[in-house]
Amino acid sequence: MNDSEILILDSATKFGADSHGKVAIAASHGAIYAGYLGARASLRGIILHDAGIGRDAAGINSLPYLDEYTVAGAMVDHLSARIGDGASMAATGIISHVNETARAAGCEPGQTSIACARAMLAAQGRTGTPSLLDEARFLIRDRPDAPRVIGCDSVSLVGPDDAGDIVVTASHGELLREAPSWGKRPDVLAAVFNDAGSDFPTRLPDLDTRGIAGATVAADSARIGDAMSTYEDGIISHVNETARKFGATPGISCLAFTDLMTASGRTSDPKKP
Repeated sequence: MNDSEILILDSATKFGADSHGKVAIAASHGAIYAGYLGARASLRGIILHDAGIGRDAAGINSLPYLDEYTVAGAMVDHLSARIGDGASMAATGIISHVNETARAAGCEPGQTSIACARAMLAAQGRTGTPSLLDEARFLIRDRPDAPRVIGCDSVSLVGPDDAGDIVVTASHGELLREAPSWGKRPDVLAAVFNDAGSDFPTRLPDLDTRGIAGATVAADSARIGDAMSTYEDGIISHVNETARKFGATPGISCLAFTDLMTASGRTSDPKKP
């Protein structure tokens, strides 16, 4: 048993060529795309965050996908560790769900994440080659003299041209431990995320420092990893102070939130006319 074969990462987007045959504790939500990244990297096993499980069990739906490629998969209970923080998942994570491949290797709910990862080292490893899978970015709404509404399955798809617009994402609302700010992303008018079961999404106060209205939808209301579900199904669970100044409150629909932001105009400063 060699713990050097266990990778600890804040995101499933960080796998390199040296990941082949290893086991990863990666603090991404457990929707299919993260599982695809793990299978593409030829991991032996991957432990992700269950993100509150959520609507249609989207937070754990990579588990059967991983079984298709005999990659051991497991989820950490969202109440036991912070999403976006691999060190937290490794230190305090408790397993909530496993797939059949992981179960055959000795993994089970209730294990610590490290115990589960060690068991995964005995798993068979990937068979087959995953078909290409991409996350989506699309235009939801484009009206004259109003900010656009852009859908992004991942916040990584937000680009420079989105400055002044409203981005509806399906990413979790926590800052990554290794990148604890909005960073070089543009000053959008507003941004929506999935709360992934968190009571205090850390991305929202960070957006306040940039004058960006921020909100999360409840994990139970919209499928994490699916921006169209965020927009069509999402119910707002948390808003930041900037969003409150625009009139946003928890309990409204995501569609109503985007309408409020659209009415506010193209400036990200609610004090401006």
